[in-house]
Amino acid sequence: MPYVAVSALSHPGLLRSRNEDSLVIGPWTLCATVTESPQTLYFPLATPLVVAVADGLGGHPGGDVASALVVRRIASIGPALSSEDAVRDALNDCNRAVYLASGGDEGSELTTMGTTIAGAVVQPGSLLVFNVGDSRVFAASSRGLLQVSVDDSPPLGPGRRTTSLVTQCLGGTGTYRAVQPHVATASLALGDRYLICTDGLTDPVPPDMIDDVMREHDDGRAAVELWKAAIEAGGPDNITLAVVRVMDA
Repeated sequence: MPYVAVSALSHPGLLRSRNEDSLVIGPWTLCATVTESPQTLYFPLATPLVVAVADGLGGHPGGDVASALVVRRIASIGPALSSEDAVRDALNDCNRAVYLASGGDEGSELTTMGTTIAGAVVQPGSLLVFNVGDSRVFAASSRGLLQVSVDDSPPLGPGRRTTSLVTQCLGGTGTYRAVQPHVATASLALGDRYLICTDGLTDPVPPDMIDDVMREHDDGRAAVELWKAAIEAGGPDNITLAVVRVMDA
């Protein structure tokens, strides 16, 4: 029976005092923790399997609270996310849950907490790619690295490759604001490989370097080398990533 292998790690980087990223792989979550070696998990390719990263908004209080809330909620309903509509509804529910937990307009210290999210639902024959914000999903193949998520970011100025601003996220404002999640379906076959990551990887590490690492290393080693590349580039932000592969038993 085919199975899904997921190699993942999460690290605060070199400049942040804490890790506000969170990660979900099926029923398993990793929130506000530090790993320097990848955790590799294996699942049968059967019921929908969600793999996603959530990046708590820096500069806002409670980014770690928001990202953890969202991945735990996604983990609890993951097997039901078998369609684009189901994923879209789940992300809208997560957005409402972040606002509810923030205390709304009551002056809570968590009032503007928020998080991005990006991930994929792996199921037989298809992959549902989704995101809100600027965390990313890439397809990695012999043809190169292809971003399949959609950045919610303002246009980049001349000579700029990244921006710290997002045009939508889950939560993040003092009053409720609806989101329009990006959700798309792709075909899925044995050997397909994906990278899901926060901008702590993609901001400091250029796409061609990420592509080279994915081409040259197997999944667990690729996760380590990508983390090392972000650290060697200054580690300016929390780094969370997952390498997903569909394999034949």
